Amino acid sequence: MVVIRLSRGGAKARPFYNIVVADKRVRRDGRFIERIGFYNPGAVEGEEGLRIAHDRLAYWKSVGAQTSPTVDRLAKQAPAPAAA
Repeated sequence: MVVIRLSRGGAKARPFYNIVVADKRVRRDGRFIERIGFYNPGAVEGEEGLRIAHDRLAYWKSVGAQTSPTVDRLAKQAPAPAAA
């Protein structure tokens, strides 16, 4: 099964998360299929704290990928892409 979840990076006490598509059997920070965004909870004013490629998220969900509860919450609060 394919899941969309957070993968932790950054230094001790300064987390940075990549939003990745990965096989469920692979460990949290291990191999992934595609990186579709990031979340920086420690972003300061004027710095981008969250970015998600909504088109890729929709694609992976359409082919059966499951999202973690945290990714669901972040996707709802992420700014929608601008209409071209």
